[in-house]
Amino acid sequence: MKNSFRKSVIVSLILVYLVIAAGSVVRMTGSGMGCPDWPKCFGYWIPPTERDQLDWKANHPYEEGQVIILDEELRVAKNNFLSTGAFNANNWDYYTKHNYAIFNAYHTWIEYINRLLGVLAGLAVLVMTVLSFWSRKQSASFPVIAVLILLGMGFQAWLGKIVVDSNLTPYRISLHMGMALLIVLGLIFLVYATPKKSISIPATPQLKLWAWAAVLLTLFQIGLGTQVRQYVDTQMHQTASLWLDPAPLKFYVHRSLSLLVLGVHFILFFKLRKHTHNLKVFYQILGLIGLEIITGIIMYYLDFPFSSQPIHLILAALLFGCQSFFILQMISNRKNYDL
Repeated sequence: MKNSFRKSVIVSLILVYLVIAAGSVVRMTGSGMGCPDWPKCFGYWIPPTERDQLDWKANHPYEEGQVIILDEELRVAKNNFLSTGAFNANNWDYYTKHNYAIFNAYHTWIEYINRLLGVLAGLAVLVMTVLSFWSRKQSASFPVIAVLILLGMGFQAWLGKIVVDSNLTPYRISLHMGMALLIVLGLIFLVYATPKKSISIPATPQLKLWAWAAVLLTLFQIGLGTQVRQYVDTQMHQTASLWLDPAPLKFYVHRSLSLLVLGVHFILFFKLRKHTHNLKVFYQILGLIGLEIITGIIMYYLDFPFSSQPIHLILAALLFGCQSFFILQMISNRKNYDL
């Protein structure tokens, strides 16, 4: 049962990362409003594929909550009924959460796949939570953390609804991303707490201080990156020209800070090189930071080529996971080393 629980944690973590990747694709393609309602999509559990499926039809059965587009507005069926030969407004309510009423099959199905992955991740976390109670003898904290992650998934789903209802308000999208990272943090802790073998990294107070500085600086950099992304989102809707022309001050701070992040991690790397214990995760961290810088350069100088934004985002999420794992190694290690 111990191995089953660990496997369920790893599967949950992989699926959560897939959801983050899918969400970044949704954002890159502008598909966030592909399904303008939640949890259904245009009132369907399986969304339409053609625009005419959302037109009002005479002598057609409609179900409560079903959506049509009429006069460039969303209308929602009040109850189950069979339409007559003429449109009857009494059978319909206006959709009041926003005024977005555009159907694009490409956007709809990208957003729908994103939601399906979210459901799949939620189910995996549910299974993990059930299995955690069988592993409570190993640690009483497992069920507690698993339940908190499950609640976090529920809250994340609610945040997804709020994002759609607000017609993709940028700061709410960033909040949605922040919650995803908290879920990743919880899963990373469970991965670390259920190792196949013991993990050790040398840790003195000085080294721990450098480690915390590196992690906190990286988190600040990720947060600043979401602010830059919010600016880009606004620019996307206002101009078809360069999205960072002119670039805000926060962008230049974000760009310059990336070199500081890299420098701090190199200092930490050379301190760790004095020992040969478990540098694998740190090599991954350095590699991810390098790739983050490269994709950032590509986005700025090549005007956000296709797929560069989701790659940049998923790299940041992977970096956060590796950083979390690394700091857990540092905190839990109780051996004394002379660095």
